[in-house]
This record gives sequence, C-alpha cells and structure tokens, in this order.
Amino acid sequence: MMEASQDRKADTAAEDLRLIERVLGGDRKAFEALVRSHERRVFRVTLAVLGQVEDAEDAMQETFIKAYRHLNQFRRESRFTTWLTRIAVNEALQRRQTRKEHVSLDESPVEQTHNFPRRFEPWNADPEKLYTKQELRDLVEKAIRSLPGIYREALILCDVEDLSAKEAAEVLGVNVPAFKSRLLRARLMMREALSTYFEQPRPFGKRVVDTAGEVKNMMGMMLMRAVGR
Repeated sequence: MMEASQDRKADTAAEDLRLIERVLGGDRKAFEALVRSHERRVFRVTLAVLGQVEDAEDAMQETFIKAYRHLNQFRRESRFTTWLTRIAVNEALQRRQTRKEHVSLDESPVEQTHNFPRRFEPWNADPEKLYTKQELRDLVEKAIRSLPGIYREALILCDVEDLSAKEAAEVLGVNVPAFKSRLLRARLMMREALSTYFEQPRPFGKRVVDTAGEVKNMMGMMLMRAVGR
C-alpha cells in the first residue's frame, strides 16, 4: 500500500514536470491540465484554512493565477504539489488575516491544555457497516470543520493531501516537531469528535488511551474513505 502511494506520487510528479515544460514553452492548454489535476487539492487546502466555501474558491483562483505568473520560479527542489500547496496556504492565510481571524503559528499553553482530547474508546472495526459512504463523508467533514484552524490545516495537508511531515511543515513555515505535535492533536481531536458514532461500549475499568499509531491508522482509513480515494 505504501509502495503504491509512492508510485502514484512519482507518476504525478513526472506528469507535472512534463506539463510545466509545455507551459513554459508557451502551451497555455498544458496549464489548464495542471489546474484540472490539482484544483480539488488546492480547494481542500484553502477551505481548511479559511473555513468558508466562497473565500476558499476565491483563494483557489488566486493561487492558480500566482502559480501561472511565477511558474518559471519553480526550481524542482520540491514536488510541484508542495510548491503549489505553499502558494495556496499563503494566499489563504493572507485572506484570513484580512478578516482579522489570523491564528498565530506559535503554539500557546492554552491551546495545548484545552485542545487535547479527554476520552477514548475502541472503534467499530468497520464504520461502513454502520453508515453509508455519504453519511460517513458528512460525519468526517463535520468533524474536520470543528477543528481549530492550525490543527485542521495540519490534518488536511498530511492525512488528506498526503504530504510528508517535512513537506507540510515547510508549507506552513514551522519546524517538523511543531508540525507533528499539531498533527497528533488534530488526529486525537478528530477521534474524539467521531467517537459518538464509531465507539464500541466498553467497561469503564478497561478504558485506555490508544497509541498514536492506532489513531493514525484509523484516521487515515476514515479520511481516505470520506474523500473518495
């Protein structure tokens, strides 16, 4: 499964490079192909930052405009996906600032205290037996929207857009340990938000805090199913 994901990344990256060469050679239609390939990803990212569809759509459009204007500055030191996502995040953050809803990139003690989940239960092994795919999608999207901005961004970049921790940290302008801390909290908060729907009843005396690995695996499965991958 990991190898298949890496192969998809490599294939996408290679196709992106071919299209970029065509665009730089004057083929505007090749850029339209780049837009079609990445517009869903960019929209999800801008929506994660801004939380409003109209604002996210505007930020997405501006992202592609800026990407087209500055495409000759793409140096291939990172994947085109990472470069484009960085533009999208920066555009969305600028728009969020203008709404006076900017969230500091620094972690605060208050956030660390109040955004950590309080309880855990084992989840049902197959949530799709309890809910239809659309119901599952709606539940996950609602839970994602409920996350504070900095945690929603981390979750979307890593667990939905499949960026590595290093790539996502670079996009957000934070160091890797800080990003991993945000991602862990995001996954734990998602688990708590969805616990009402997927937890199996368990005697109080047997409740334990699940490992980060279990949380990651379950959240990864849930998110991939929800976004239709």
